[in-house]
Amino acid sequence: MEWQKIYYLDMMLVPCGFLILIVYHFWLWHMSKTQPFTTICGRDADGRRFWVASMMKDIDNKNTLAVQTLRNMIMGTTLMSTTSILLCAGLGAIISSNYSVKKPINDSILGAHGEFMVLIKYGIILTILSFSFMCNTLSGAFINQVNILIGTPQNVKSLVTPEYLTQHLKKAMLLNIVGSRLFYTALTLQLWIFGPVLPFLSSMLMVCILYNLDFVDGDHPMNAELDFIKNDP
Repeated sequence: MEWQKIYYLDMMLVPCGFLILIVYHFWLWHMSKTQPFTTICGRDADGRRFWVASMMKDIDNKNTLAVQTLRNMIMGTTLMSTTSILLCAGLGAIISSNYSVKKPINDSILGAHGEFMVLIKYGIILTILSFSFMCNTLSGAFINQVNILIGTPQNVKSLVTPEYLTQHLKKAMLLNIVGSRLFYTALTLQLWIFGPVLPFLSSMLMVCILYNLDFVDGDHPMNAELDFIKNDP
């Protein structure tokens, strides 16, 4: 088939699906900045700010709760980073091998299946998974710092304040979110191995799923207050 010998479908559908994910996350970032209480990220960030202050204020009675909570967060980032690096190792083995898996799986699959195109597919997926591993590893490092410093005695000369630890935790969660979204994108692009149609359809499905997970139904009174402050001359 002619479509198998040219790159038209790969050049149109795969970048469009990738662009859909980028535009959605840019819109999510914009909503998190302008109307934070309509998004899960905004409400969670506000809750973490109060959580850190509460833990540090009564650390003698809540030290076990704080350590267990942070430990569970570290376990989550460790799981994501381990999965990413294992997939990287598997893809690296496939790229460097001469197995038939690198050849066209079925002649009926649309899109280009030359050796160079297959190498590009695996290379892009490998790159995204590598960045996902890096983000999740850095997220675990920041959470470890919070775990160590959250029991710091509070006095006038202490530089470890609740605001300082909140910034650490904010960076950790931001890196965790970025790493997770890169991992989901890599899983979507893995369908590119079977042709360019599946990653395009899965990108649209991914956006629908993420929208229901990222946004909260209903409005929050703080959003109206923020709009009033912005519009107040």
